[in-house]
Amino acid sequence: MAEVVTGEAVILEVPIASFPSRLLALLLDMVVQIALMVVILETALPRAGQVNAAALSALLLTCWVLIIVGYPTIFETLTRGKTPGKMALGQRVVSDDGSPERFRQALLRAVAGVLEVWSIILTPVGLITCILSAKGKRVGDLLAGTFAIQERMPPRPELPPAFAIVPPPLIGWAQFLELSRLSDQNAGAAGSYLRRYADLRPAARDELGRSLAAAVAAQVSPPPPPGTPPAAYLAAVLAVRREREHARLAAQRATPPGTGHGSAPRAADDGAAPGPAEPAAGQPDFGGFTPPA
Repeated sequence: MAEVVTGEAVILEVPIASFPSRLLALLLDMVVQIALMVVILETALPRAGQVNAAALSALLLTCWVLIIVGYPTIFETLTRGKTPGKMALGQRVVSDDGSPERFRQALLRAVAGVLEVWSIILTPVGLITCILSAKGKRVGDLLAGTFAIQERMPPRPELPPAFAIVPPPLIGWAQFLELSRLSDQNAGAAGSYLRRYADLRPAARDELGRSLAAAVAAQVSPPPPPGTPPAAYLAAVLAVRREREHARLAAQRATPPGTGHGSAPRAADDGAAPGPAEPAAGQPDFGGFTPPA
């Protein structure tokens, strides 16, 4: 995930396209481009004797430029950041502020791609840049101020109902939680752990739960009541976090334009909808701190 600050000072979190998926999308585009070149050559070569060599060379060079530079530029401009390869992999190129890619940026990426994609000598430079960059940027992205995001993501399983609320024994304690230092990484890891809770072996589940609870407790205050199981503690922290983030978002939407505080809440990273303060009827709860099976 990457944080993007829009022109309206809104903080968004977007999933960055992984290096393997970007490489596969690039290879798909290259296959299409090479196929177009083959078609042009098969069409032009039988007629080579009808035109002089200079005219044929100029024609082939023009076609090469249109395919290598024009193909990504035209597709990414018309589709706002997509080529056939990116469409197949569910990816899109966006500006650093999260806005759609513009023609100038698409052209810069395409021109840079002539060297870093189609040049055997400079291809390693683009690969190394993608690997080292926090947003997976190649040289063309650095020049154009863009990066690739993953639009189509596999749906994440929702939290079990008992993990989507504050456990009843912790409701009073949860009202005084200070969460400003809780990182998105730790919140995301805790949410992933709770979603996979029933699938983990008991020994691994207990060890991982203690480790995550310790990491979260280092950034959250006050500490949980003595004897609180890690799963109950993490569920309470994430439930309060979601509730407060949604409350801030609702308040910001209700604020008239021009009177806001200049920033927006960041989206919760645990992947669940806000839960009620009390467990709904028929749902398992944490009475006696008994986590769901």
